[in-house]
Amino acid sequence: MDAMKTRPSSFSRNVPSTSTPQIPGVKTGPNGTAFVSSGIPDLDKILGGGFSLGSLVIVMEDPEAPHHMLLLRNFMSQGLVHNQPLLYASPAKDPKGFLGTLPSPVSSRTEKSPGYEPVEDKGLRIAWQYKKYFHGSQQTINNQGAIENKHEYGHDFDLRKPLQRQFITAQKVECISLQDCPDLSAVRDLCAAFLAQFPRKDGSISSVARIAIQSLCAPECSYFNREWHMLSFIKILRSMLRSTNAVAVVTFPPSVLSPSFSKRWQHMADALLSVRAIQDEDKDLAKLLTGYQDMVGLLSIHKVIRTNTQVPVILEATTFSMKLQKRRYLALECLNQAPVDGSSGSLYSTSGSCSITTSSKPGSLDF
Repeated sequence: MDAMKTRPSSFSRNVPSTSTPQIPGVKTGPNGTAFVSSGIPDLDKILGGGFSLGSLVIVMEDPEAPHHMLLLRNFMSQGLVHNQPLLYASPAKDPKGFLGTLPSPVSSRTEKSPGYEPVEDKGLRIAWQYKKYFHGSQQTINNQGAIENKHEYGHDFDLRKPLQRQFITAQKVECISLQDCPDLSAVRDLCAAFLAQFPRKDGSISSVARIAIQSLCAPECSYFNREWHMLSFIKILRSMLRSTNAVAVVTFPPSVLSPSFSKRWQHMADALLSVRAIQDEDKDLAKLLTGYQDMVGLLSIHKVIRTNTQVPVILEATTFSMKLQKRRYLALECLNQAPVDGSSGSLYSTSGSCSITTSSKPGSLDF
């Protein structure tokens, strides 16, 4: 008797059994959307996976503090660690000097958490088949200087430790100074030639690339007063990204543009972020927020990438505090309101039991 053949249901999609090979630094999300990490694990979780391929991310700068450089550094370092080609444009005279300020990735969770103890040190004997579930993924450096890690998607970066030279020299990194360009036609042609190497064909991904453009409308550039010219460049860049396996992050100071053109720039973004610095001695804000002393700035998310989906993304919060854990690792946290009496401390109780205590000093609210 012949074996019964299973017939696919009318509700199931007939897809080929062969799956695309997993590329380091690329993660597949719902509806086949491919993501790359922003270099900040907390931001990847907030955005639902990271930056999707073919998208344009615009960051509005704070004119008083260069906090947008923190986002650019992590974004660029994340690509270099995964052996992803990079195109960097800056209004600085020597943009290659900025590569020396890129942070170095944390090799393992034990480096970020000194209190972590391996499982075998606790006296537990585990079969070798299950050791990988306790230690996580292993990291090795190949001959090209890239980290070979199939399970690691995003890294934590140490802002005090510079990126090793082997990561920069071994990669395909192109730098261009915006001061040397009388207009943006040279930058447009360079981006077109760079993105032509990473076309999107039949949904297959062989390699991905990143573009980082810092302060596109900086006053140091000769095309500073040509707002329509800059807006046209953004439109062309966005259209080129749609058919490529690349992500572009563009930062600009909105204060130097007219309000109408600033709004046009924001509408062109697939993901729109903004950073804002915090004054060191803002007593009113310190009473309002917990952990104010550890904050270096605020990150606001105005628009989330919506590619290959019709479901709106609803964030739990739109403004997050930028903190440096141990003054090295960039982390994002939801803003927590301080207690009513203005004292410092966590908003959530650490004990699991409910108890009523009396205090010698009455507060504004006495239960």
